Amino acid sequence: MKLPQRILITLGLVLAFYLLSGSDYPIPNGKTTDKRPNILFCIADDWGWPHAGVYGDAVVQTPVFDKLAKEGVLFNHAYVSSPSCTPSRSAILTGQYHWQLGESANLWSTMDVDIPVYPLLLEESGYHVGHWRKCWGPGNLKAGGYVDKHPGGQNYQKGFGEFLKSRPEGEPFCFWLGASDPHRPYKKGVGKESGIDIDKVQLPGFYPDVEEIRSDIADYYFEVQRFDRDVGNAIKMLEEIGELENTIIVMTGDHGMPFPRCKSNLYDMGVRVPLAIRWGEKVKGNRQIEDFVSLTDLAVTFLGAAGVDIPVQMSGKSLEPILLSDKEGWVEAVRDHVIFGKERHTPAQLAPSTKGYPSRGIRTKKYIYIRNIYPELWPAGVPEGATHPMNSFADSDNGPTKTFLIENANEPKYKRFYQWSFGKRPAEELYDITTDPDQLNNLAESPIYATVKKDLSNKLNGLLKATNDPRIIGGGEKFDTYPYRAGYKLNTGK
Repeated sequence: MKLPQRILITLGLVLAFYLLSGSDYPIPNGKTTDKRPNILFCIADDWGWPHAGVYGDAVVQTPVFDKLAKEGVLFNHAYVSSPSCTPSRSAILTGQYHWQLGESANLWSTMDVDIPVYPLLLEESGYHVGHWRKCWGPGNLKAGGYVDKHPGGQNYQKGFGEFLKSRPEGEPFCFWLGASDPHRPYKKGVGKESGIDIDKVQLPGFYPDVEEIRSDIADYYFEVQRFDRDVGNAIKMLEEIGELENTIIVMTGDHGMPFPRCKSNLYDMGVRVPLAIRWGEKVKGNRQIEDFVSLTDLAVTFLGAAGVDIPVQMSGKSLEPILLSDKEGWVEAVRDHVIFGKERHTPAQLAPSTKGYPSRGIRTKKYIYIRNIYPELWPAGVPEGATHPMNSFADSDNGPTKTFLIENANEPKYKRFYQWSFGKRPAEELYDITTDPDQLNNLAESPIYATVKKDLSNKLNGLLKATNDPRIIGGGEKFDTYPYRAGYKLNTGK
């Protein structure tokens, strides 16, 4: 018995609806609305752990970050691939460690246009993509083949609002909200002038407790707080257009603060960063995660959430299993460590050398192990006569803290602080985080820790080999000779 034609048509329409309803569904005007999640990635420039209220810093005010952490997930052990702007951002965009990226492993470099980046992959899949202010860089993208495009998508110079206005109706979006905060230089004293109580600023153990340094950190806090407000404004825009609950919001920094022994160092205050992720009702909120995660994990997380195929060369591991679980604390047993490293930050060695201070490290719950590949060189650069025009300790940003340590280097009560930031270091470093959170007492030569050091060294070697690190498999010298693509003139030593 044949079914009436009207019923067949109805069944056909119903079937078509379900076939189309995986990510898109019809709406009355004949267009389709893609319900894949939006992505708002907010990254500060030189904002490091633990400088947020939710991490226990009682001075810096970060209400937006703290609220994201409460409504989403707070990561207590988030690390960058490298504590330097260009390689850190390259690793985030590509989902690969910086040593896998050729010239992009260095500051002021370029990026090969043939290396997949998550924003452009999302754009190809139907996302509206763009960025504002600092995204990739610094460097010269044209040298890598980026002639008529940018790895972060179109640059919206007026910000997130302009980007949203240009969004085609119904398209999901991916936006990179960058900033220059809290990168130096600072207006000296602005933190104190704004009402920050510098007497309450807590200093890490590698700095002397002096007003000059506490005030310098307060100036840094002032800019951290400004970035926090920027993100708050963007979230308000999401609420106004009804997209807050369908947006993955990530807030983080690209490495540690721009101070001696922080930025451009492999200690916790160089490679450890704040990280909070909110994803509406998809993610159970108010959870703190102890698992070790890398910002290289973000690209594959975004692509996976959007249903986009993940390129085989991406070495990051998706955070979706953590985000979509209801667990907290230690969640995935395999995430009991994280690796990171550094190639050339600036050409800070004796002119005309273009070598950096290459190093690699591994962090576990109890230990951090660091391998310095050229221990004969200066970790922050030479005391004077560098290839970089800064001339003195060029891998450390200029500022009051750096100046104080240098000017008081020969004072008995300050000499050890100077050495911690600028002195030469041995080939291997090992610190027990549980008893030495500031990583000041190197245990690498202690016979008691010989087995621990050997085990961590072997584990690091295996992980670096698995990710084709040229410093392990051969060819690492190329990192020392890649062009430094800054526009200013370098010293030749002549």
